[in-house]
Amino acid sequence: MRVVVVGGGIGGLALGSGLRRAGVEVSVFERDTDVRATGGYHITLDGPAQEALSGLVAPEIVERMLASGSALRLRDPDAFWDRRGRVLGYGPELRDDPSLDIDRITLRALLAEAVGDDLHLGKVATGVGYAGDGAPVVWFDDGTSVTGDLVVGADGAHSLVARFLAGGPTNAPAGIVGFSGRTSVNDLSAGERARLGTRSGLVVGPHGAALYLGFLDPVGNAVLDRPELRSPVTTGPTFIWGAMFPDSAVTGALRKLRGSALRAALVARFRELGWRPEVLEVIEAADAESVAAFRFNAASSRAGELAPWPAGRITALGDAVHATPPTAGMGAGAAIRDAADLVERLGSVPLPPAVEGFEAAMRERGAAVLTAAMGPVRWILFTDTVAGAALTVAAAPVLAAAARWRGRR
Repeated sequence: MRVVVVGGGIGGLALGSGLRRAGVEVSVFERDTDVRATGGYHITLDGPAQEALSGLVAPEIVERMLASGSALRLRDPDAFWDRRGRVLGYGPELRDDPSLDIDRITLRALLAEAVGDDLHLGKVATGVGYAGDGAPVVWFDDGTSVTGDLVVGADGAHSLVARFLAGGPTNAPAGIVGFSGRTSVNDLSAGERARLGTRSGLVVGPHGAALYLGFLDPVGNAVLDRPELRSPVTTGPTFIWGAMFPDSAVTGALRKLRGSALRAALVARFRELGWRPEVLEVIEAADAESVAAFRFNAASSRAGELAPWPAGRITALGDAVHATPPTAGMGAGAAIRDAADLVERLGSVPLPPAVEGFEAAMRERGAAVLTAAMGPVRWILFTDTVAGAALTVAAAPVLAAAARWRGRR
């Protein structure tokens, strides 16, 4: 059997490495010319995602991933703040949480190494279909083509492969535009460092404005203390943050900005909405070159509406099928689990039923992840309504007082 994978993101590389390890002939085609030239900042891998990955790559790759990952169990519990910086509550204790955060670039590079010579960079797919003999075929912009026994689209939310299968888009804008950046903890004031601590958190205000703070420290909080195996992009305590606003003409204008101009405009927008200056310090102190914009896309959270095509010799996985907003931190992990499931089925079941069973399981898995991710999205969008804005403003002091009372106890 020969498997052709279109897309060398996390899901496609996880699939390619797993198939290669299982002895299946595989070729992964990726448009990027350098796997380290990738968008995104960090990925959260929960226990199931790590277990799936451990079956796809060699143990030494897993060890290098663990040595380059930041353990959630070493962080303080997550916090929830209002736009004035008041604590509204805390998340659960993380001491028993097996999850880890890892730089997306680091994970992608490790997976690319596992795929080895079966990864072909700089290959832009322009079409997919079936040859005269019924074999699936992929065409590229350099005039070449490739056939296989199975083609798998791992080419993201704007997937060429999934669009061919579904006859149209498989997701739509979720109504939120995100702006992300990186801020070194050392660039924050002493007061802000003390307030934020070593935790991730979420700040929500009225009118659909929200700010996520992700604490990442792959060196100080390394999952595996093996310095010689480390390869993180983030080498000191850092907040990877994401600002969120409803998709509108205002955010459309912000998306056209870059660097320091975008950073300043984000701070100004939050201030217009009544956010306190100290809450915005993490944005003001950010590396200007790291600040970027992106639109949240989401597939349906109904399992029956995912992968809406009959099983065949062309399929897809990850965001190509269940594009997931980053609000649950589960999208990459779900793609890895998709890859592990497909590898296992191809190794034990004939091709047609293997694909059918894989797609059925992927629909359920994708629906669960989307349900978790869309909860915060709907909450943020609710605060942009008249009732939602009023409730957010009214509830903040009550929740802050309750949090202070619990703290005194």
